[in-house]
Amino acid sequence: MTAPSLDARRFAAIDNVGGEVSAETVFEYRERDGEVWATYAGGAVRRGYLVGTRRADLLSIRYVQLNIDGETSSGRCVTEVSVLPDGRLRLDETWQWESRPGEGTSVVEEIGA
Repeated sequence: MTAPSLDARRFAAIDNVGGEVSAETVFEYRERDGEVWATYAGGAVRRGYLVGTRRADLLSIRYVQLNIDGETSSGRCVTEVSVLPDGRLRLDETWQWESRPGEGTSVVEEIGA
C-alpha cells in the first residue's frame, strides 16, 4: 500500500546525523503527478529548496540551501515514505552533499498546521 500524498503537508526533523537540519527546520511539501518539491527553513538553515520524483513510497530528491552563515550547499537524497500508527507521515532520508564532503541520515515527521 502506498502512503498518501505529501501535498500541503508540513514536516520537521526528529533526528539528523551530520547535517544542518534540526527540529527547528520546517519543510512544506507539495506533490503532483509523481513530482515532489518543498521549501524549508529554520535552525541553521536560512532557506532551502528541494525538487524530485516519487515512485510508490520512494523519493529521489536534489536539494539546495543557504545556511545562517551565508554559505550555499547542494546535495541529493533518497527518502522512504511511511505512515505512522497515528496516521501522520514519516520520511526516512539518506542524503549526501554534492557541493562539499559529507553524508548522513535524517528522520522527518509530519507536524500540524
